[in-house]
Parts: sequence; C-alpha cells; structure tokens
Amino acid sequence: MTTMTFSELKHSLIAFVFVGFSLPTMAQQLVPAQSEIVFVSKQMGVPVEGRFQKFNAKIVFNPSKADQSNIAFTVDMASATLGVKETDAELPKAEWFNTAKFAQATFQSTAVKALGAGKFEVAGKLSIKGATQQVLVPVTLTQAGANTTATGAFAIKRLAFKIGDNEWSDTSMVADEVQVKFKFALTGVAKL
Repeated sequence: MTTMTFSELKHSLIAFVFVGFSLPTMAQQLVPAQSEIVFVSKQMGVPVEGRFQKFNAKIVFNPSKADQSNIAFTVDMASATLGVKETDAELPKAEWFNTAKFAQATFQSTAVKALGAGKFEVAGKLSIKGATQQVLVPVTLTQAGANTTATGAFAIKRLAFKIGDNEWSDTSMVADEVQVKFKFALTGVAKL
C-alpha cells in the first residue's frame, strides 16, 4: 500500500476537479418501449394516422449547454404502419417509402437552442428516400424523477421527399403536408 503526502493528495484532487469538469456530456438513452413517432396525413381531407415501430437515437444533451448538443435519429422505414394490413403492404413500395432502396430515414441536428421553461428549438437535416431537407423542430421537455420526456411536432412536405410518387403525387387525393409528432422517453438527462 502506498501513501500520499498531503501535497500529492492536493494535486490529485485539483487534477480530478479540472478533468472532471472538462469531461464531455454523457449520452442519454432512448427508451423505445415508452417512445413513439407518429405521422398524420390527409387522404381526401380525412386525417390518416400512422406510426413507425422501430427507431433509434444517439443523443448527447445537457439542458444548460443546449448549443453543444448532438441529436441523431434513425428510423426503420419498413416499420411504418397505418394499422391496416392492405395499406401497410403498399408503404414499402417504390411509390411510397421504397424500403428496398431506402431502408432508413435519418435526422441529424445542426443546432439546438434553449428557449426557456423546458422548451428548445432543434434545427437539423432530415433525410428520407434519398432527399434531405432542413427542418426546425420545437421540443418541450418535462421531467419526473430520473425520466425525461421530449415531445414535439413539425410538418414536412411529402413530395419534397418523393413520398407518394407518380399517381399519388395528386395532392387532392393525399395532401402534401404531413404532420410528424413524437414523444421520446429518455434517461440520463440533467435537471432542467
């Protein structure tokens, strides 16, 4: 067993404090079973709701240092469902998600801005079916104990991503605007 002098102990503590404060923010974990991504389109004026059943995230986020955050999502496009077997069989086809060629959609943040009171604005690049668009996503965080819930919604234009090509590009049949809503359960987020 080695013993440290008071001076060595003091220097070790000082080094620990400085190194400890300079460590990068720890990544948060997504809890998929408590999370969801829903999309709502209108077919002949009637809202039609679907959801993605498989997605994953890599999140490095500290509410007090939001501008240093890095948020990335990957969505398994073949996991999309509208809850109707016949319609679900159409979604993987080339006109819609073309999952044989484009298995995943991705989101990568480019900036995160704190707005106060648990509200944030996340700018980033959304890539679906080989097309990439800039999106601005409002996010609200709530916390209960060690769990954090991130909720939000934003709109995309499906035709900008070539979703519903050919005969389905008629927006009187299927509206161009699609609302994307999400609820993400996270662990490891610092207190707001």
